[in-house]
Amino acid sequence: MKELWLIFPPNIGSENAERIFPRLDGLCDGVILESRIAIPSNRSYKVASITSDSDITIVYSIEDLERNILDGRRTAYILELGGNTSAESLPDILDDIYDKSRFLEFILVRCRDWRVIPLENIVSVLKGKVKILAEASTLDDALLLANVLEMGVDGLALKTLDLTSIAALRSMLKGIGSLELKIAKVSSIKPLGLGARVCIDTCELMSAGEGMLVGCQSNFLFLVEAEVWDNPYVQPRPFRVNAGPVGLYIYVPGDRTKYLSELSSGSDVLVVDRSGRCRPVDVCRVKIEWRPLILVEAVCEGYTGKVILQNAETIRLITPDGSKSVAELQPGSEVLVYIKPGARHLGRLVDSMRIIER
Repeated sequence: MKELWLIFPPNIGSENAERIFPRLDGLCDGVILESRIAIPSNRSYKVASITSDSDITIVYSIEDLERNILDGRRTAYILELGGNTSAESLPDILDDIYDKSRFLEFILVRCRDWRVIPLENIVSVLKGKVKILAEASTLDDALLLANVLEMGVDGLALKTLDLTSIAALRSMLKGIGSLELKIAKVSSIKPLGLGARVCIDTCELMSAGEGMLVGCQSNFLFLVEAEVWDNPYVQPRPFRVNAGPVGLYIYVPGDRTKYLSELSSGSDVLVVDRSGRCRPVDVCRVKIEWRPLILVEAVCEGYTGKVILQNAETIRLITPDGSKSVAELQPGSEVLVYIKPGARHLGRLVDSMRIIER
């Protein structure tokens, strides 16, 4: 999962900070302080501060970074585009950070104007060398940047202490990262009649081995591949997943499920590949048509799951080493699934509830 850090405002004051600190346990990975505030010792998250008594000391210049290296301090660098770093000086600064990256805990990229393009440039130089956090001023800003996290940014630093916004962003970021997929064996296949089938056309392009998780039960989801393959009758549509009837569940960012019937232009969904890596994408359109359907049942680790899909050769379930058309499935065929036991209410996992879905 991508990291979430919080940036305290410089004028927060000790009294307000003391009230907020205890409420952040479990909500964030770290806090960035740019003023002199007493730091509590009993906490689950890291603190990066301008003072030397914090877990990590933050600096704003290469000269201060070099001094901290000599002192043996754990250090983070705040790279402020339009502030301490201009577009002209950025290449030289990145070269210095690259050379000293092994001494850095992370860099925080703070962009006053342009955001995505500078982040792309920084990631191209520093990806894999040092942890990169992108600053976001609001929840909407964070949601925008979250959609470009696949570029290689390691997390977000949010400039708000609104606990509702923090919790919402934390939940959403849980949907970015990876899932543990399992191998299930098909136990039965049954042709059905006509039904209202949903095609999800995204604003992205998908590759072989990528698709979306759908199922009849919210705790047992099948990985359906995007329409990426050539065939004699239809051109590939790598932006599309033929996801099944309107009543199916689909896994979406934030460790949530929705009904396919709830999706429309602008909805966010999760693309997953066969290794479990995830990325959020936006829906361009939802196309509902009436088509013949097929019911696929599979078993895995004592659980039984079902999925209903369009009964057509172009609909494929992702397997451990490729994918297989629903027309080719037979008992014993192996497919990839995501199993997360528990009951869901309004798409969220609720530990105290018992729900039976068959």
